Amino acid sequence: MFVLMEKFSLDAIAREQLAKAVALPAQRCASTVYGGHEHKLRQTLIALAAGASLSEHENPGEATLIVLGGRVKLEASNASWEGRTGDLLVIPQSRHALHALENSTVLLTVVK
Repeated sequence: MFVLMEKFSLDAIAREQLAKAVALPAQRCASTVYGGHEHKLRQTLIALAAGASLSEHENPGEATLIVLGGRVKLEASNASWEGRTGDLLVIPQSRHALHALENSTVLLTVVK
């Protein structure tokens, strides 16, 4: 039986995406590293320049954020959580927003 295995350097992708994010007018950039429409699981690396945000939006399903670098704030309703490099944030099942308190990269994992 042939097993297909893939390997990605999240550090390299994060550096590349953050360099793009700080150069773009929107100050953010993202790349799906695994999954997509044909999978239930999707992992997306998101880079945000300091001060950039993902405005309030609906939760797309069960989701978590791993802070790969930097510092972010996740806000939902009347609560907020700050995440730093190495932190895992569980995204609430409600409308939420993400703000970069400094240049940051996160790995968003969503299961539909």
